[in-house]
Amino acid sequence: MTTPLEVSPEAATADPEAVLKGVGKIEGRSLGQIAWIRLKRDKVAIAGAVVVVLLILMAVFAPLIVNLLGSPPNEFHQDKIDTQGGTLAPLGRFGGMSSEHLMGIEPLNGRDIFSRVVYGSRISLLIAFFATLLSVFIGTTMGIIAGFFGGWVDAVISRLMDVFLAFPLLVFAIALAGVVPDDAFGLGGDTLRISVLVFVIGFFNWPYIGRIIRGQTLSLREREFVDASRSLGARKPYILITELLPNLMGPILVYATLLIPTNILFEAALSFLGVGVRPPTATWGGMLSDAVAYYTMPHFMFWPGMAIFITVLAFNLFGDGLRDALDPRAR
Repeated sequence: MTTPLEVSPEAATADPEAVLKGVGKIEGRSLGQIAWIRLKRDKVAIAGAVVVVLLILMAVFAPLIVNLLGSPPNEFHQDKIDTQGGTLAPLGRFGGMSSEHLMGIEPLNGRDIFSRVVYGSRISLLIAFFATLLSVFIGTTMGIIAGFFGGWVDAVISRLMDVFLAFPLLVFAIALAGVVPDDAFGLGGDTLRISVLVFVIGFFNWPYIGRIIRGQTLSLREREFVDASRSLGARKPYILITELLPNLMGPILVYATLLIPTNILFEAALSFLGVGVRPPTATWGGMLSDAVAYYTMPHFMFWPGMAIFITVLAFNLFGDGLRDALDPRAR
């Protein structure tokens, strides 16, 4: 298989006589370099990647950002709540927005919404990344084994995928997360809840990528380079790891970038239903759940909703651009 020729605008308008005179050393490009050139041309995907990087930096440096621009996420500001009038609404316009509280404050308790949105990104991104990593690891392993070995191995793994795909994941997640005690497996508090959510979301989502990798492996195992490795006496583990896995990195990376926003939404849904990370830890889904009782104060629901929307949109745009860059025939 030959890689498509990348022609730059300068090369398209070059002087034909330059070919006879010589234009210097000609260097080939790897598949990664060609994919990076395609990706740089997609301004929308680059914009999505920039937003993703900024979100990750915001989650990593959340304490520093809050110290500079906000107040602690669980600190009450009762003096800025209308307790005398009985409305328990934030004092001031637009939900109490000011230089001290960039996104306003919560009704009833006066917690800083900006700080809680920033800290909520840590929980959402942490659970989404680790759940995606678990799904990709299990799905890639099972898919490449099923596609390469075939026969009864493929039949068993395929039926296992069907069972997991038919499993009521949301109902199971609600039931499991709702009965987990405060301390188990040597863990407790938020660490235990995050570990349970990562396991539930990641372990039961692997069949999707498993089917994709299985289909790609069925195609790759009949290629000439695999036959050449067999003829040279290469063992099956060597063929799987050295020959097939590098050629599957494109679909793996693309699916991972598209699975992360799905896991963010799933975590937000569980927190919204009250079975995610427990209060007072800030989560985007938990903030939306609390905002339902104050539907007359839209700012309380607007900011966590926008945080989820921007995060999911950025990952989807970057994932679509990455897919086009790695496999332009899929356009």
